[in-house]
Amino acid sequence: MSVNPMAYEAQFFGFTPQTCMLRIYIAFQDYLFDMMLVVESVILKKLDGFPGCKISPSQIRKSTEKFLLFMKDHFDKLFSKMEEVLLQLVLSIPENVLLPEDKVHEQYPYSKEQFQELQAEIQQLQQQYRAEASAGQALQAELEEQNAVRAELEKVVQWFDGLHNICREHGTSNFKESFAFLMRNSKKLQDVLKDVEKKSNKMKKHHLLL
Repeated sequence: MSVNPMAYEAQFFGFTPQTCMLRIYIAFQDYLFDMMLVVESVILKKLDGFPGCKISPSQIRKSTEKFLLFMKDHFDKLFSKMEEVLLQLVLSIPENVLLPEDKVHEQYPYSKEQFQELQAEIQQLQQQYRAEASAGQALQAELEEQNAVRAELEKVVQWFDGLHNICREHGTSNFKESFAFLMRNSKKLQDVLKDVEKKSNKMKKHHLLL
């Protein structure tokens, strides 16, 4: 069998020419074996009609196998010549013929060096794209972080606005005075909270004694 890959022919036919020839060879070989079995069975039937015949079935089988080897040897030689002719003249595509899907190569021919340059340019563009995509992700993360900080700052501004409004309601507009006012009220609230906790502890002890 031919070892030439014949990739262009495989693209056109959908199978390699060597595969086609192998299937033809197997089909012919199977037919030859079947034919020899038929010949052997016919000979055995003919011998049954001659009771005095001294040829045994085992001798016929040996003769059949010998003749089969002879036929197979000649068949292989003939098939080798037939395969060469078919692969060269029937199942091959001439070098000057382009398949329809490859016509674009005729319109836009590229040398090996130009193709390598194009591949290098594609790789460079891919690297630039990955770098820009990574930078875009970093910018997006930074933007999200800035939005989160802005939201927190807006909360602080709202808290100061509320604080200012509360201080104005109590007659203090200066920030220092407002802050001092809040500190005094906070101290009072802490004192009240401590007093409530003391009374609560006393009540718990009283309940435990009861």
